[in-house]
Amino acid sequence: MDKFKTRLASLREEHEALITRRNHITGTGNGIFDRYKYPVLTGAHAPLEWRYDLNPASNPHLMERFGINAAFNAGAMKFNGKYVLAVRVEGNDRKSFFAIAESPNGVDNFRFQDKPVTMPETEDPDTNVYDMRLTAHEDGWIYGVFCSERKDPKAAPGDLSSAVAAAGIARTHDLVNWERLPDLVSASQQRNVVLHPEFVNGMYALYTRPQDGFIDAGSGGGIGWALVKDITRAVIAPGDEKIINHRHYHTIMELKNGEGPHPIKTHAGWLHLAHGVRGCAAGLRYVLYLYMTAPDDPSRVIAEPGGYFMAPADEERIGDVSNVLFSNGWIADDDGTVYIYYASSDTRMHVAVSSVDRLIDYCMNTPADGFRSAASVKTLNSIISRNAEYLKGK
Repeated sequence: MDKFKTRLASLREEHEALITRRNHITGTGNGIFDRYKYPVLTGAHAPLEWRYDLNPASNPHLMERFGINAAFNAGAMKFNGKYVLAVRVEGNDRKSFFAIAESPNGVDNFRFQDKPVTMPETEDPDTNVYDMRLTAHEDGWIYGVFCSERKDPKAAPGDLSSAVAAAGIARTHDLVNWERLPDLVSASQQRNVVLHPEFVNGMYALYTRPQDGFIDAGSGGGIGWALVKDITRAVIAPGDEKIINHRHYHTIMELKNGEGPHPIKTHAGWLHLAHGVRGCAAGLRYVLYLYMTAPDDPSRVIAEPGGYFMAPADEERIGDVSNVLFSNGWIADDDGTVYIYYASSDTRMHVAVSSVDRLIDYCMNTPADGFRSAASVKTLNSIISRNAEYLKGK
């Protein structure tokens, strides 16, 4: 019993030290955003009560009974004055589930609520659920749109990896009690669907990512846009989905791209955060990029900076699925501060901080991709020449 108590006291001390560790900006940054040194959430942040049987009679060695492998790909929103993440938590059994974590300041001291989210199932139960986007919609509900994964019913005998993806939809008023709605009906598989926070022409607006298969986009051309009349029976009819942000050859999004969180409304237009995927010798490389759409038409692109906005750096490159950054959550405070929550390598959650003004400046004044090496050199020479003229005149 003494060993049990000593070990439990050590576990609690280590856990509390991890949660309460102060975070701080690291490095001088690039002027666009500032990274914070420590991840804001990891598998180790999960409560001890989730991972351990704390009864010495049934667990005398105080072993982990339910291992937590990772905490990543979190939706985000401000709720009751706190910075809230709807986290994808993955157990050692490879199943993901959602859990709510809250912070008083958005950069550290994130604590999970006592219990994970109990997400209702549909008549066709999900095998796995993950990557929830949170949207506080003007209809008064908070919506969670996420990927619902099931085994492919057409898989050949012995094929235990083929899957199909659909956009699951749920809504809540308190982030505790959730109402599950029918999955989005679409002609293609959908893994990255985001609900726009406002009605558009009296309808619900969705950012989509049509794809031919569970992994490959195939003929899917990029980030789509569709309107649906009834979110409780969301259906995208053939021909009602258009691509607003396209994939391109030899770019950061040549294999696929997808909307991250819902866009932020600004005086200059809607700020969008998305991920792009390309193939390389090390496999798939995921990076983040920004674009903007018109204030009066969220489906019309008005700015599209070339290249990535954020890419994996240092330890972020290492994890369960290496060389990956992914974001499906950000929060814009009333003072214009933007907290960008991103996951690295399907393992942990980080935060970077910018501002609405800086992100607008970045989008509006960063050169677009010219799609050829010669165009890149032309852009670079133009910047060099302008700097030379400015420095000569000083």
